Amino acid sequence: MKEKLVVATGNAHKLREISQIFTEYEVISQKQAGFDIDVEETGTTFEENALIKARAASKALGVIALADDSGICVTALNGAPGVYSARYCGRHGDDKANRDLLIKNLDGVGDRTAYFESAIALVYPDGKELVAHGRTYGKILFEEDGDGGFGYDCIFFSDDLGKSFGRASAEEKNAVSHRFRGLMALKERLCHII
Repeated sequence: MKEKLVVATGNAHKLREISQIFTEYEVISQKQAGFDIDVEETGTTFEENALIKARAASKALGVIALADDSGICVTALNGAPGVYSARYCGRHGDDKANRDLLIKNLDGVGDRTAYFESAIALVYPDGKELVAHGRTYGKILFEEDGDGGFGYDCIFFSDDLGKSFGRASAEEKNAVSHRFRGLMALKERLCHII
């Protein structure tokens, strides 16, 4: 029987992506573990928000909790939408409106370079905390390309893959994603601690 890993998220897409990467664990959401509170993300960085979510779940459940905070950062927009990626349009989780606004805000802009960034926080009941980061680079497309993935995937052209995340399979995306790189960096840190 696999050890449980509680992930402080209500986002089914993130949970699935994390479970496809952390295959040695039984990955469950905080709701499945008995913590059904949407923690307010008041941080100004991905790391702060990841820690806020992981601390809340760990404290409430008395378990090791993992949380991710991530978003897309566009060079020409001084890193925006950044930590506001999920609510860029003013409403939380309206992926289509977020994408449309980002494309509109880049109208006439030559530099479309961007990167996805992820901060992964692991918080233990005794207060010990580990944080790791991951990035993947590319550019923002002029229109949606593909219907795979979620969030901004279909307008992000991956430098690593040579195509949009919207056209990538889950396996292709997971091999180069910001979340994958953050999780791998976290695993590396764990190996050095144990």
